[in-house]
Amino acid sequence: MTKTLKRVLITTGIVLTVIALIAFNKLASNRGKVVIYAEAKSDDFEISVSNSGELVAEKSVDILGPQMAQGRRNNRGRGHSNMRAMDLKIQDIIPEGTYVNTGDYVAQIDRTQYDNSLKDARESFQKEQETLGMKLLDSAVVLTNLRDGFKNQAFAVEEAAITLEQSKFEPPATIRKAEIDLDKQRRTLEQLKKAYKLRVAQAVADIEHQKLHVSMAETTEQDLVDYLAQFTVRAPSNGMVIYKKDRNGTKRKAGSNINPWDLVIATLPDLSSMLSHVYINEIEISRVKENQVAQISVDAFPKKSFSGKVTSIANIGEQLPNSDAKMFEVLIRVDRSDPALRPSMTTSNKIIIATFNDVISIPAECVHAGTDSIPFVYTKNKKKQVVVLGRFNEKNVIVEKGLKPGTQLYIITPEDPDDFKLEGEELIPEIRQKYLSLYFK
Repeated sequence: MTKTLKRVLITTGIVLTVIALIAFNKLASNRGKVVIYAEAKSDDFEISVSNSGELVAEKSVDILGPQMAQGRRNNRGRGHSNMRAMDLKIQDIIPEGTYVNTGDYVAQIDRTQYDNSLKDARESFQKEQETLGMKLLDSAVVLTNLRDGFKNQAFAVEEAAITLEQSKFEPPATIRKAEIDLDKQRRTLEQLKKAYKLRVAQAVADIEHQKLHVSMAETTEQDLVDYLAQFTVRAPSNGMVIYKKDRNGTKRKAGSNINPWDLVIATLPDLSSMLSHVYINEIEISRVKENQVAQISVDAFPKKSFSGKVTSIANIGEQLPNSDAKMFEVLIRVDRSDPALRPSMTTSNKIIIATFNDVISIPAECVHAGTDSIPFVYTKNKKKQVVVLGRFNEKNVIVEKGLKPGTQLYIITPEDPDDFKLEGEELIPEIRQKYLSLYFK
């Protein structure tokens, strides 16, 4: 089988599949219907992608839970906090949608765990201070004894020098003994002085080390005090409180946990610029482009409509709950602000993919096809009319050739289809060529 023939067969298969889907839609949509005719209309034709979504603010201010200190500088240098990060629990929060001013109460975080930590930190700080006091006292006693020791030794050196001076008329052996004793006393004095200096240096280092422990304990205690002061969460600016959503879509409220790496409890959205947050399935996402115009309606205000433009399209799809297909996040900016619009309101969104002016279109369910995949329609005046089809949307399809505006068509196959006269056979080569050109394009 040649490559060209294989492509033709594949193209024919695709066309047959499309016609089969049209036929299926026709049968399904006609259940319970009484109307059997439709009219070929000449009008503007629109291709769009639609889905529901929800409003979100383009910009917002985060209301954060307590932020842990990273250490502080005091008069003894830099202290390092020993605080441990733990999950926090929202004990209370004002109702969503409440308007607040800067500094107003928003939420209360459960203090239980960190109250216990503060108690432990205060006990540790007191213990380190007591240890420092003992070290200072011990060092003072030891150094005092050492100073007394080398002072006494200085007297011993002086006595040895006097003895040597008095022995100059004594026998040489006695003089030599006095000299040796003086030298010995002097060396002992020097050793005591060196020992004192070493002990002073050791005491200073030991005390500074303990002061560092005291500073760390003090920093930890103060950090906990400052940290707990943030457990009453207040509004950083004016606005309307909107609860933060977790990745699974659950809103954070009283009883919810927040972790130290995501401290947002709620947001204060800027209502002057709103976005419609929509998910489009992977089959249709390739047709959606940035800056495409969209029509937006809000379920809460059915009489109002808004226009917008696509501003962002996700590069990677997500598997959403209750959806077999991958869904891509699309953001649509609402062109004008309206004080009635609120975050989380449900929206209906229609993204305009293409618009054709003054074209003939018919319901897709009017289109039939035989085994040769050539599309045709049944007209009310007993004709089986071959048609050249163009673009299509969810319900209708453009007829490029074969029909005039106002032609009445059968929606379902008539009871006597063999009695209809075939028209438009001259269009069949063009249709086949069109199928081939679309494939080889």
